[in-house]
Amino acid sequence: MKGYLIGDIVECRVTGIEKYGIFVHVDNDYDGLIHISEISEDFVKDVHDYVKIDEIIFCQVLEVDEDNHQLKLSIKDINYKKSTGKEIIQETRKGFLPLKEHLETWINDSIEKYKE
Repeated sequence: MKGYLIGDIVECRVTGIEKYGIFVHVDNDYDGLIHISEISEDFVKDVHDYVKIDEIIFCQVLEVDEDNHQLKLSIKDINYKKSTGKEIIQETRKGFLPLKEHLETWINDSIEKYKE
């Protein structure tokens, strides 16, 4: 059984969504609740806008109830979405121009490092 400390970032699986918060499964010993007030600094109209059932997210531990094996969690101030590696990169008006502008410098720097 792992002991959790306040401030720890833990990986969780969303098991339930209610109008007042998100229920998560942390590990075989602990479950947790992210109260609606710990989802965002902005007004949360619908909790479903933030997570889906069975989604893997990261949470920050706010309180630990060792007796009941429950955690009070927050996603308010952290990047809670687990990266899939398939995020869409938004193209700017400049497109690939910044890369093109630096490409020759990067190539020359790499060649110099290789020669050393």
